[in-house]
Amino acid sequence: MSEIVILAFALSMDAFAVSIGLGSKQCALWKGVIVKTSLTFGLFQAFMPLVGYFGGVGLRAYINTFDHWIAFGLLVFIGIKMIHESFGQPIEEEYKSISNKTLLALGFATSIDAMAAGFSLGFIEVPIYISSAIIGVITIFMSGVGIYVGCHGAQWMESKAEIFGGIVLIGIGIKILAENIF
Repeated sequence: MSEIVILAFALSMDAFAVSIGLGSKQCALWKGVIVKTSLTFGLFQAFMPLVGYFGGVGLRAYINTFDHWIAFGLLVFIGIKMIHESFGQPIEEEYKSISNKTLLALGFATSIDAMAAGFSLGFIEVPIYISSAIIGVITIFMSGVGIYVGCHGAQWMESKAEIFGGIVLIGIGIKILAENIF
């Protein structure tokens, strides 16, 4: 279960980074923004692993002999993508106000990685509902912290959070591969 908690923190780094940017732009309203943003990001992050997991369950019987390679590849890909994105333009830069439509778009955008991770969770046989709930709760917490941090002047953390999350996901992918090869 500790792997799920670590995975949840790594997956929440996208939401955390976006929340920092949103908090820096909505500082006057940060308390309301925390609730709205955290719940939106947390619900998306909890739901998308379920989509990925159940999408992959039907394939498990066909790919059982090399599923660890798929999990490894997906997690390393997501990790590298997060690290690469940390050097680019922040996704929330264009959002000066936070409408419900904007939050839904950002919630979806930050949770695509969670869907791919959910697909990988199907190969390591973890309790998916508990895993999704943990991912959602940790994302709610990290998004709230991100809004607070962004409002209080620590925008420099934004890209570093994504780098850290990417490195952790790569590490989990390597661990899954090593456990199944050696």
